[in-house]
Formats: sequence, structure tokens, C-alpha cells
Amino acid sequence: MSNDRNWREKERSLSEVIRKYPDVSPFVIIKTDVQRRGVLYTEKALAAVDPDIHLTKLRSDYSNKEDLTPVSLTMRDGTSINVGDEGSGDAHSDRDPYQVDVVDGKIVLVDEGNVIEEVSYWEKPDYYEKVTSRGTPMWHVVSPRPQRLCIHPHQQCDFWKTPGYGCKFCTMSAVYHAGNKPELLNTQDIVETVAEALKEPGRNVNIFLTGGTLRGGKNFLDEELDCYIDILAGITRLFGGKRFPSQLISTAFSREQLRRLHDSTGLASYTADLEVLNKSLFEWICPGKAATIGYEEWKNRLYEAVEIFGRGNVDTGIVAGVELAQPNGFQTEEEALESTLSEADEISSHGVGVVGCVWKVHPGSVFRKQTSPSLEYYVRLARGLDQIRRKYNLSIDMDNYRRCGNHPDTDLSRI
Repeated sequence: MSNDRNWREKERSLSEVIRKYPDVSPFVIIKTDVQRRGVLYTEKALAAVDPDIHLTKLRSDYSNKEDLTPVSLTMRDGTSINVGDEGSGDAHSDRDPYQVDVVDGKIVLVDEGNVIEEVSYWEKPDYYEKVTSRGTPMWHVVSPRPQRLCIHPHQQCDFWKTPGYGCKFCTMSAVYHAGNKPELLNTQDIVETVAEALKEPGRNVNIFLTGGTLRGGKNFLDEELDCYIDILAGITRLFGGKRFPSQLISTAFSREQLRRLHDSTGLASYTADLEVLNKSLFEWICPGKAATIGYEEWKNRLYEAVEIFGRGNVDTGIVAGVELAQPNGFQTEEEALESTLSEADEISSHGVGVVGCVWKVHPGSVFRKQTSPSLEYYVRLARGLDQIRRKYNLSIDMDNYRRCGNHPDTDLSRI
């Protein structure tokens, strides 16, 4: 149930936003609102789940679920809806979630009794029920999206080990402490699982790695760098030593570390998430990142990554909407939009793409009592980020609707 029972009276509805922005695909607008509000499944919708076919259990850096709710949804045009690795609207408490129901034999999204759009459940890959030579279930090691393999080697974050250093929107540490996951995955398990997953023809177009920060090593972040190089070197051998479709989201590495990463592995693209495009808000919302690297140095490291990986192969992610968190965030959506897009333009002028994830207000995060922005804000932000990339002729194929599927703005690159 929503924190504010009158929230519908304070913002434009889904249908009003679709009518106001005819240049934005209605599928993308629906996806955005579902990711913002989450979903709940009716009994009929759950009866339509076949655990032999559909993806239900999931272990990743932000998830540890074994119930029979679907992990997520796909719409008729192939647009993925990432409702959250938790797979349930229970995690979205700031507005009423959509219902997933069965009407006239079809699985559909429903809001206030009205059918919005037909959807289908993500399907389980062939490797999912197999085990590695060490006896580890492969679904514990690699989590899938419809066309991507996701690897999360470090399932905790070192910033959360220092009081006051964790990012305020983040639930990684809360999920880790609530379950029985290992903090670090075994490299042999990872490489064996990827090798098995690649046997399924026609499914995967990208291999993705990310996880929590590892601060140790001879130099700051060397432990994290060595972890990724070890894994990526093993996967690179599966591709005959060649560069392969892949993306890493890590803490922002130094120039020397980036050079080692590029030259030692077949990694194709690189991301280091700023999370919010404002220096003072970065220091408030991401205190660990701010204290150890800093906002301007983080940007400099992204620009250096472009020199090493090339234009169109480097981007940075933002948790779109946290710039309006209170009490320190922007006071109006107009101010937030103008500031965020201005900074995105500056960063993109250096060859770094900016992509947005829809902020989900999660229990377990410091921001659990906040309220995310309106749907119209997200649509305007997605349209603005897409226009900036087109202005600078920046390809976003490395993070597009097939290779990721989580960003409304990169969905617009299909058009």
C-alpha cells in the first residue's frame, strides 16, 4: 500500500503521460511506471507460473529468492520490465503496485481494475538446474536476464563495513545479511557455469559483471581489480582469447588499473556508476565513494576509461530520482531535471554515456521512507538522456534493451 493514499491526485496518470508524450513509446512509459511502482501477482497469475519453464528463483548481489513468483516480465514488443530482483511489489512501498493477473487467458498488467498491457514471464535458461564440478548449483553463480548472463562475484560491499559509508538507496548489504550467500563466489564455479550457459543457442548477447566494492590490495581497489581480472581471464579463454561482448560495472579504477583490466582480459566495455549527477548530493548520498575517490576524480576516471576502451564503450549509471530525496535533494522536479541533464550533457561531451535506472524505494535502504518522483519526471529524463547521446553521436549498444533492458532511456535507442 502506498505511503500516500492520495498520490494519484498529485501527478499525471499513466494514460495522461502517454497522451502528452506521443514521441515516447507507450511500452517504455508502461515499463517505467511498473519499475517505479512494482507488481503484485494474483492467484490466477501465480497459477500460470510453470517453474520448469519460468524463472522464479534468483541469487544475485541484490536478490536471494526461492519462492514461485516470476523474477520479471517482458512486453509484446520485447521490452523487458525489471520489476526488481525481489520479484514482488512488496519491495515498492511508496506507491500502489500494479497487479499481474490472467484475463481472457492472457497474462496482463492491471491497474485499478483496468487491463493495461499483455506481458509474459521471463524463461529459465538451460544451465539453471545443473551443478558445477565442485557441486555448486549454477543458479547460485550466474543469474540470467532474457539475453544476458549476470555475474556478481562480491555479494557484499566494503563501504557498508564502515559506518555511514554505504550508499543511501542501496540494499546490497541488507540482502547479504538476510540470507546465507557466500561473500565471494568461486572463480572456477563462475567459468564452468558461463561455459555451460553458452551452449544454449541463440539466447545470450552479453556477459555482465558487477558487485560490491573491494577496497583492499597494494593500492586502493587492487583487490577488486584482481578479482575481476581473474574471472574475466577465465571467460576470455572460452572465447579463444579474443575480446567478447561484455560489460563490467566496478568502482572507478585509476588509469593504471584500467589499463591492466583492458590489456589482461577480453572485456569490451566499462562502467563506473556515479549514481547521482551533483557533487554535493553525491557526497550526501554516496559518502563512501565521495570520501575515497570523490566526485570530480570519479568523472576523470570515466574520461580516462574512454581513452582506453573507446567512445561508445564507456558509460555511467545514475539511480534516477534520488536527486529529489529529502531533505538535501532538489525541491522541485523542474530543478532536478535541468541540473541532471546539464551535468549529463557535460559528461557526455567527454564520450561517456549516461544511463538511468528507475529508483525503487526499498525497505532495507536508508532512503526507505522517501518518495520517488512522478512518472512524467522519469519520461522527461529518459527522453533528455536519449537526446544528449544522439547530440554527441554516442552509441549505447553496450547497455541497450537487449544487453541490459533496465534503462528506459536506452530503450529509446531502438527507435
